[in-house]
Formats: sequence, C-alpha cells, structure tokens
Amino acid sequence: MAELDTVHVENIPDRTGQMLRQSLQQQLYTAGAPTTELYALSVTYTINQNYVGIQSDSSSTRDRFNAAAVWKLTPIGYPGRTLISGNATAVDAMNIIDQQYFASNLESDTIKQQLAEQIARQITIQLAAWFRVHHNS
Repeated sequence: MAELDTVHVENIPDRTGQMLRQSLQQQLYTAGAPTTELYALSVTYTINQNYVGIQSDSSSTRDRFNAAAVWKLTPIGYPGRTLISGNATAVDAMNIIDQQYFASNLESDTIKQQLAEQIARQITIQLAAWFRVHHNS
C-alpha cells in the first residue's frame, strides 16, 4: 500500500533495535525510503533470553529468546495524537551444544535477526490493515 511508504520509522535503541528498524524499513518502503513522511512510527523493543534445560551442574542446554514490541503511529508534528498502537511478540530458541564461542554468538545473532523480521512483519500487517480501513482519512 502506498500509505506504508509515508511512515517514518524512528530510531530504536540498541543493536537489536537497529535490526528491527532495518527490517521495518525493508518491509514498509517499496523504494527503500519513505516517499513523503506523514506519519511517525515509534517502537519500544525488548528481547529477553532465558536459559532452559538446566542441568545438575547448573549449565543449560537451551536458550529461549522472547521478543516483544510496543508501537504507536502518530502524525508527523503531533506526537501526542496516537492514531493506532499495538503489540507484537515472537519466540525462538537454540540448543546449546559444546561449540565455540564464536559459533554460539553467530547463532544468537541469527535468531535476533529472525525475531526482528517476525516482529516487523506483524507491525507491517497491522499498519496495512489500519491504512486499508482509514484510507485517505
């Protein structure tokens, strides 16, 4: 939808926030950037990592990642006027095996990127549905 091209995605703190912002920009913009900035999308994003499969020696065999985003869309210049807001969540996990530290970090980064893409997809779908109902309003 053309309206998605009018949404400016505000900065999201931390590296995982940057991943989410990039995923949102890829999904919202057909030309790689907003055509005209009419709306501002602000997102609060967190990823919690939980160790599960705790062994008798207190080590774990699995990491679970829970991602959550709270977002709102406002008209540019009117940050107090929320047009729509919502939530998005995603969960992923990885097995911890005897692997090198670098390989474990690489797998963790891959999961965080996948979570960002899932969250961005949910937000994009919710925005598209809102714009469809409120087309030219």
